[in-house]
Amino acid sequence: MRNEVVDCRRCPRLVEYREEIARKKRKEFLDWDYWGRVVPGFGDPEASLLIVGLAPAAHGGNRTGRVFTGDRSGDFLYKALYKVGVANQSTSRRADDGLVLNGAYVTAAVKCAPPDNKPTTDEASSCAGYLSREIDSLKDLKIILCLGQFAFNAVIHMIQNKHDLKTRSAGFSHGRVLRLGDGIPVIVCSYHPSPRNTQTGKLTEKMFVSVLQKTRAISKIAQNKP
Repeated sequence: MRNEVVDCRRCPRLVEYREEIARKKRKEFLDWDYWGRVVPGFGDPEASLLIVGLAPAAHGGNRTGRVFTGDRSGDFLYKALYKVGVANQSTSRRADDGLVLNGAYVTAAVKCAPPDNKPTTDEASSCAGYLSREIDSLKDLKIILCLGQFAFNAVIHMIQNKHDLKTRSAGFSHGRVLRLGDGIPVIVCSYHPSPRNTQTGKLTEKMFVSVLQKTRAISKIAQNKP
């Protein structure tokens, strides 16, 4: 599936933007050969935890080729994952930096960097199949951690379609846990670790680590069920 995702050109606006960014580059990254393509998910193929963000950053994942890598959101995310024992290191600078995740897989609802970090509804729909297949590929999946409202909406919509659920039981709020039924991964919500949230104190490291610890506790309970 990786090659199919990487070669995707379904959304003309996203293709034009990601490639334009890769050509123009940012001043401090002029010596980089930007990835400039779809950014696939990354992590442990036997993960029980799936972490879903919004989309790759223009000069983060779109530059490095790995989700949440080379930007401040990734710095915040992987530092916290390291603190709770999910990542083998606290930094994520480039795709070949040796980062390994244990029991977790990280992806985005939309796989291309969008202008102003705002994918359209149609663009999200075009990526929905990729997210669905990522979920299907994680055979031990127990929990999906949604980073922000956009990721939450994408995940809930996908699960509703996959499991023929008619109504949503609750909306997004930080720390909320949704159990939608047998055979459906538990949904946990967190604010997105964007600089807008972390620099204003809307999302602190303590808050985020607490959510991660909650997901690990839920996963252990789920795995120990008879």
